[in-house]
Amino acid sequence: MVIAVGSDHAGYHLKEHVKDVLRAAGHEVVDVGTPTPDSVDYPAFAEQAARMVAGGQAERAVLACGSGVGVAIVANKVPGVRAVNAHDPSEVEMARRHNDANAVTLSGARLAPADADAIVERFLRTAFEGGRHARRVSQIAELDGSAVQSAAGC
Repeated sequence: MVIAVGSDHAGYHLKEHVKDVLRAAGHEVVDVGTPTPDSVDYPAFAEQAARMVAGGQAERAVLACGSGVGVAIVANKVPGVRAVNAHDPSEVEMARRHNDANAVTLSGARLAPADADAIVERFLRTAFEGGRHARRVSQIAELDGSAVQSAAGC
């Protein structure tokens, strides 16, 4: 799976950890930055990763900042992206199953690497249930003018 990853300085170390874990699991990782832990503004990196998902260049995105909130707000501004700021594996599982979340955002300040690993692993292995949930995801897509880009089971 092609996965875009991005972060600001506060999520840099967690992004680097997750990137290594994803590559070790056989995923193709596209790191949109930041390339260093020096202070930067997160919107540019979150937008770039989200646009890759929306444009089909990446199947999913994993983003990190201090809280995970800022990058989630930015990603959710991109039509076709449904980002969840996940705090545990069950939260991200429900976002995948019911909302077809295609981006997960993480708190670089609050999540230990092992906790992030569990969230990302569940994010990647959980399928969208479709059915009544597909109708709801279509309603979300109507709000932002995007076409639903994933099929049931993705």
